[in-house]
Amino acid sequence: MKITFMGAGSTVFSKNVLGDTFLTPALRDCEIALYDIDGDRLAESYEVIKLLNEKYNEGIARVKCYLGVENRKEALRGANFVINAIQVGGYEPCTVIDFEIPKKYGLRQTIADTLGIGGIFRGLRTIKVLKDFAADMEEVCPDAWFLNYTNPMAILTGYMQRYTGVKTIGLCHSVQVCTSHLLKQLGLSEQVQVGRELIAGINHMAWLLEIRDKDGNDLYPLIKQRTREELEKGEIKNLVRFDYIDKFGYYCTESSEHNAEYNYFYIKSKYPELIDRYQIPLDEYPRRCVRQIAEWQKQKESILNGGNIEHTRSREYASRIMEAMMTNTAYEIGGNVLNTGLIDNLPADACVEVPCLVNGQGIHPTHVGKLPVQCAAMNMTNINAQLLTIEAAVTGKKEHLYQAAMLDPHTGSELSIDDIVKMCDEMLEAHARAGFPSL
Repeated sequence: MKITFMGAGSTVFSKNVLGDTFLTPALRDCEIALYDIDGDRLAESYEVIKLLNEKYNEGIARVKCYLGVENRKEALRGANFVINAIQVGGYEPCTVIDFEIPKKYGLRQTIADTLGIGGIFRGLRTIKVLKDFAADMEEVCPDAWFLNYTNPMAILTGYMQRYTGVKTIGLCHSVQVCTSHLLKQLGLSEQVQVGRELIAGINHMAWLLEIRDKDGNDLYPLIKQRTREELEKGEIKNLVRFDYIDKFGYYCTESSEHNAEYNYFYIKSKYPELIDRYQIPLDEYPRRCVRQIAEWQKQKESILNGGNIEHTRSREYASRIMEAMMTNTAYEIGGNVLNTGLIDNLPADACVEVPCLVNGQGIHPTHVGKLPVQCAAMNMTNINAQLLTIEAAVTGKKEHLYQAAMLDPHTGSELSIDDIVKMCDEMLEAHARAGFPSL
């Protein structure tokens, strides 16, 4: 079995996913191809993965590096699974552009990797790279599964599923931790045992539609009561998600700093007091990038200078999907798939997040039915921009980019149409000058 890791220079993430692989007996005897376009980061990842392989896998896996576009096809050749964790343009220059130019127009963001003008441009420049990945995969590993972890999840996964012949599943860690985090924040972890949950919608805005205890009792009445109590105390965090419970009746999968920019409601220049009221961390992603880079430098020095390396199997889905397929053992995930009649009141072209069964025959999405009308409506405000971003990437037409930005909830609610067009043009030029064209 061969696993190819695209964007292996993302050392912390490759450590987690491949460390999981070394701790999974059915996957230990494998070939691992580490691919990246940054030689220094690739070398660092190789050293970390080699140490993990020796410590947890008796050095059984065969690990090899592939640097640069000229070696990409060989990295992919014969792969059974391709794990995608690339970040096209990195923190500098592209993420900085995604934040700083919109800020000139009065448009503030928190994360800008999934939706918003930053998510739209991240999607466009990444699809340009994924087109080449797909062409190589169709030639040298046509039966491989593409496990996509890169954001914007719905845009990238939806593109791969609709416009390439590559078997693709989009994976995020927000589904498997959604319920446990909710109960922990409300102090209910010790009080209730969850027997059943149902989560469906779109990535980063999938809804906890059902949550029941071991006896089948609906836990939402208790959750809503405890939410009101905690809000009155003023001690609760993650306020946007808890406001969703109050205003829309359901909790969603991704954090408040993400969801603050997926709608019209919370980041509004006309109402600056909302930023403090809902504890919205503007410019959070750039701060996070700087912090993570510094933290990795310290961790790297410790590991590579003879320090100990530790790993326990994470909750990431990748190793469990590969294990289920290789052993034909059923495993359930929350996966991002094309809406082939899975959610009745969302469009067929949408990439949706639903429960999926994985076994030796592949990945089998579950029919969910209709979402509550208000939840489907919230999802649609995001899907509109996602579909138009894909359209812009496929056609190369600026008007579809403009339309995606106009229909993005946060961008459209803050800026005039004229300013949206000017901002998009300025961002197109800036990314092209930096060597990462979007169209």
